[in-house]
Amino acid sequence: MFKLHGIYAPIATPFSGGKIAYDKLEKNLDFWLKSDLEGIVVMGSNGEFVLLSSEEKVELMRFVCTRAKGKKPVIAGTGAESTMETIHLNEKAAEAGAEAVLVVTPNYYKGSMTDPVLARFYTDVANVSPLPLILYNMPRNTGINISAKLAVELAKHQNIIGIKDSSGNIVQIADMIRNAPKGFSVFAGSASFLYVSLVLGATGGTLALANVFPNECARLQKLFEAGKMEEARNLQMVLMDSNNAVTERWGIAGLKAAMEMVGLYGGPPRSPLVPLGETDREALRKILTQTGFFPKPTV
Repeated sequence: MFKLHGIYAPIATPFSGGKIAYDKLEKNLDFWLKSDLEGIVVMGSNGEFVLLSSEEKVELMRFVCTRAKGKKPVIAGTGAESTMETIHLNEKAAEAGAEAVLVVTPNYYKGSMTDPVLARFYTDVANVSPLPLILYNMPRNTGINISAKLAVELAKHQNIIGIKDSSGNIVQIADMIRNAPKGFSVFAGSASFLYVSLVLGATGGTLALANVFPNECARLQKLFEAGKMEEARNLQMVLMDSNNAVTERWGIAGLKAAMEMVGLYGGPPRSPLVPLGETDREALRKILTQTGFFPKPTV
C-alpha cells in the first residue's frame, strides 16, 4: 500500500491563450522533479481543477504521470460533485499511473452534505477506487468541514489512507491523529501550520508554497525528523509570510506571480480569476526576498 509521507507540491496548472500550456508545464515539472519534494499533486486547489473540463483533467493527469514516472509519485485530485464522476476520474487516474487520489468534499449542495451523506460518498468511492484514497478537507473553499469524528470513522476503511486537512484547526488535526487507526496519515494542508502538525504526529504536507520553495519546505520536515527542533521551528517562522502571500492574501494569482519570480512559468490564472497587479507584485517580491531564499536561479 502506498504510504503518505513527506512534502508534496500541489502544482499549478499553466495556461496560455486560455489553454493548458503543456510546454511550460514540462519545464516546471523538470524543476519540481529534481527538487527534494517527496512527490507532486496534480489537480489540487492550486491546480485550478474546478476550472478544467473533464477532458482536460484526464489529459493533464496523463501528461504529469508520464513525465513523473520513475522519479516521484503523483497524487491526482479527482473530487467531483457526483459520486459517479469521482469514480470515473479515479479510474482515469489509475490508468494514467497515479499512486493515489485526493478527493475533496462535494460542496454545491452544502446544506445537504451532512456527516452521514459524506460518509456514504467517501465509502462508495473508496469501495471501488483502484487507487488508495486521501480525504481532502478544504473548508475555506468548499464551506464544508470534515470533522475529526468523520475522518476517524472513514479512516477505518482499508482503502482510505489519509487526509489532507487545510482547515488550520489544530485541535481538529490533533484529534484526527490521536484517534485514527495506526497507518492513517494526516497531512498539513498549508505551510503555515506544517511544523505544529508534525509535532502532533502528521506525516507530511501538501503545500502551495512548495511550488515556489520546494527544497525549503522539504527541509523543514527533514530538520524535524532529525530532531533539530529549533532549526525546524525557525524555518517555519521564515516561511510564514511567503505562505500567507500565496494562499490567503493573493491566492492563485499570487502563487503564479511568485513562481515567475523564482524562474518558473506562472502565467495567468484561468478566467474568471485575474492576474496579480503590479503594485501587489512588488509587495509580493519584497515578501519573498525577506526569506533569504530568493532570488533563485532560473530553470
